[in-house]
Amino acid sequence: MTTTAESPAPSPATPEASAEAEAAGAPEAPGAPEAPGVSAAPPSGGVLGVVRRRLHPDPTVRRLAGITLVNTVGNGLSLSVSVLFFTRVLGLSAAQLGLGMTAAGLCGVAASVPAGRAADRWGARRVLVALVSVQAVGTAGYALVHSYPAFVALACLVSAVDRGSAAVRNALYAEVLPAEGRVAGRAYLRVVTNVGICLGTALGAVALQWDTRPVYLTAILADAASFVVVAVLFHRLADLLRPVAGRSSVAEPSVAEPTMAEPSVAESSRGSGVPDPSDPSGKGRRQGRRRNPALRDGPFLAVTVLNAVLCLQFAVLEVGVPLWIVQETDAPRITVAGTLVVNTLLVITLQVRATRGTEERAVAARACGRAGLALAASCLVISLAHGLPAALAAVVVLGGVALQSLGEVIGQAGGWALSYDLAGERDHGAYQGVYNAGTAAAMMAGPALVSTLVIGYGVAGWVALGALLAAAGLTMRPVVRWAGRRDGSPGPA
Repeated sequence: MTTTAESPAPSPATPEASAEAEAAGAPEAPGAPEAPGVSAAPPSGGVLGVVRRRLHPDPTVRRLAGITLVNTVGNGLSLSVSVLFFTRVLGLSAAQLGLGMTAAGLCGVAASVPAGRAADRWGARRVLVALVSVQAVGTAGYALVHSYPAFVALACLVSAVDRGSAAVRNALYAEVLPAEGRVAGRAYLRVVTNVGICLGTALGAVALQWDTRPVYLTAILADAASFVVVAVLFHRLADLLRPVAGRSSVAEPSVAEPTMAEPSVAESSRGSGVPDPSDPSGKGRRQGRRRNPALRDGPFLAVTVLNAVLCLQFAVLEVGVPLWIVQETDAPRITVAGTLVVNTLLVITLQVRATRGTEERAVAARACGRAGLALAASCLVISLAHGLPAALAAVVVLGGVALQSLGEVIGQAGGWALSYDLAGERDHGAYQGVYNAGTAAAMMAGPALVSTLVIGYGVAGWVALGALLAAAGLTMRPVVRWAGRRDGSPGPA
């Protein structure tokens, strides 16, 4: 099954996730300023009025947010019921399920890079529609599985197209959003991702309560149907493919925007030898298109690896913290649910705000450093819950999760910014494919690594994990300085 529309890195509402778009510097989040020149909807009372005030002023972002919501509601539904569906309906053992999911995770990692290259060659929208359509068919196919080999093959297919579509989706955002608004945009969509996962999980809880084969099948087919809707909505995004350089977040009514029939500046200059104003250094042109430029970009590969290490935080929240609470503390078991609530609420509240200023490379690098330190502090705080009275242990763990959530939103904002900035304005599919492969690898290996450290070594394991996260975050700055020397641009001070 899938994790989230976001591709990173999924929080409990996952990071990728884990699935992300907003106009430049104008997030429409609680307490955020409105975009210049855009009048807010007239005040109105009730839930409808609150929803209207939270809608983004840019119609592009609103359409992407609608697609994200549909996708993540389906994902949340499938996440809730998938394990029981596989074990109770398909009859798989825990060992069979674990082995199948590991194989599927490997396929997901391998699929990201070729999917990104396909987006550069045939267009992100076309490739994304194809991948999501295959995902719909594959998800529905679970209802027809009657053997273990068929399950493994189908799980590998679904995981491959899921991770591939995450990379292509991030490349699509680069095509339809201006450079200065991409990071804030992904933050806005990540908030929508968390909301969608919560709604889908609530629907899944109803299915779990009924606990019958027909209900589980209905939930799986509903998830498949959500992919069909998403594929149709992505297909209708053709009119949003516009020049990404200098696009204002507020549409000018007197200026016609190009459609698929009118290629963007970046698209029209590919292979023509004409300088691309959105890529003044000519980096994309120098790298050529015969080989994957991202795989030959040293600073970008280093950032990808460091970001993958930071993405271990998601395994900490989803695996390490629950195991620690249940096996090594006296905190009430309901604290596990409380950690997810705290994380989700803080991500929804803070993610858009955390992107402010990260459009600048130096600021993004410093943000990653602060994120590493916050994540390290969270590991130390959570480790202190061992041996404390039940109520105090619960408070300490929740405090540690709050720190983790702060590091998460800051680190995600910095990582997104660097993944786009270091790529320039060309080959977004290639770069996002490689970047997403790193994230997918962390999501696959993270649970085993984190559980080994936390349960195998206790407090010392938490300290080692915190040191690893801090080192990854702080190393971003010298890596970005390296990229600056290569590109002739200033690095972080």
